Amino acid sequence: MEQHVVAVVGSPGVGKSTLCGALTEWLAGAGVVVDHFEEADILTREVFRPVAEEFAGGAGSVRPDTLVAATRAYVAGARRAGVRVLVTDALLPFVPSLVAWGHDEAAITRTVRELAEAVEPARVHVVSLRDDPETALARAVAREGAGWGRWYVDKLSRAPGTRSVRDLASAAEHLRWEAELTSRVLAGTGWDVVTVEVGGRDAAAMERHVRERLRGALGVG
Repeated sequence: MEQHVVAVVGSPGVGKSTLCGALTEWLAGAGVVVDHFEEADILTREVFRPVAEEFAGGAGSVRPDTLVAATRAYVAGARRAGVRVLVTDALLPFVPSLVAWGHDEAAITRTVRELAEAVEPARVHVVSLRDDPETALARAVAREGAGWGRWYVDKLSRAPGTRSVRDLASAAEHLRWEAELTSRVLAGTGWDVVTVEVGGRDAAAMERHVRERLRGALGVG
């Protein structure tokens, strides 16, 4: 059985969670054994317990080695269980978390290469949703409320690697830089990177576009 990981990444407000849910439904409807790893699962799934415990007990950060080991265990366990496709929301390649915890580009690149080795022989397809960060953040605030915007800025401003963020405008500037960093890091993995410009696409149009981009690679009719 050839196993695949579909990792959806992008700024808040670009529609990662909605797309992950839609892709999961599509694959399940096609008879594929699929697992949807939601963003919050990293703190609740048993296989990621070491990550949750370290995060809770280590001033809100996790060692890269812990992330790599938990990810290896998750993918291997899913393979043993017969899961052919893992759809993950904000899991691989962990760049936003590694940046926030203060790791530099060299350390992040090294960690992502270790992650690439850890998930072998699964084939990884990173769906990178790109949109203007200010537009995406405004969309997130409209959906979640002004309190979410204050929470997000506060979260970034308290983290060692994102302390320069002080408002939504500086958060958007940080997200632009982070997107370019992610592109550079992914270039060294050998993973299939599917870049999608969100633009004016609604959720249904984006799902159709991504499905067509992935259909052949995943072997889904």
